[in-house]
Amino acid sequence: MSHSSQNPVEAYENRSRVRLEECHLEEVPFAVPDLKRERRKGAPEIVLCDTKSVEQALAIAAALLERTGRAILSRVPEELHTALCRIYGMEGFRWYSASRMAVLRKGPPVEATGGRVGILTAGTSDQPVAEEAAVICQELGCEVKLFYDVGVAGLHRLFGPLRELIEEADVDVIIVAAGMDGALPSVVSGLVDIPVIGLPTSVGYGYGGKGEAALMSMLQTCSPGLAVVNIDNGIGAGIMAALIANRVAAARRGEK
Repeated sequence: MSHSSQNPVEAYENRSRVRLEECHLEEVPFAVPDLKRERRKGAPEIVLCDTKSVEQALAIAAALLERTGRAILSRVPEELHTALCRIYGMEGFRWYSASRMAVLRKGPPVEATGGRVGILTAGTSDQPVAEEAAVICQELGCEVKLFYDVGVAGLHRLFGPLRELIEEADVDVIIVAAGMDGALPSVVSGLVDIPVIGLPTSVGYGYGGKGEAALMSMLQTCSPGLAVVNIDNGIGAGIMAALIANRVAAARRGEK
């Protein structure tokens, strides 16, 4: 039996060095976009724009578009949206107004993976963050079914959508977005036998009303099978849900 002369640590370091060299972009001196992230991780680089200048966001987006065929921009400020319209035209990118997300693409459309994700919101005010999660799931090839305003203040509203997600759509995972007391994810998790991702939102009044109460309530759940992301983290919830759903879809196809 032959053995490589290179030890595992050296081999890992060499592979990492190659990946880093492949990712380096000379034309964006203030950023190093992770061009290979989707191939390595199953989720692409996503540009958070509300803390970047318009020039920085445009340069990173252009580099991603040129090198990967797609750029996903989140939390797009008004001035950046105006610049995108001027440069790419209103039909040159996909715009999601509720979540203020933009998807630029010059490659082929996303190939469906067979992953199925359900999304529920407790209230209409949770729509922006829920749409953020939905966009990410769709960009990772998943089919998404989304229902708004089914929170615990009128719990009878939940059962029809939940039955449709479980019995008809046969989803692999459910994201539940809720603000205020954040109770809905625990209710859903107690009723279904698939993973539930709690997505607390910064919706509410006064003390604890910026998502803190919802986050703490979800973290303190006594309902098994509920995982929780940070406040307003639709990106994180969408990526986690898509990774789960795509893994389940691969298993359905008999893939490892």
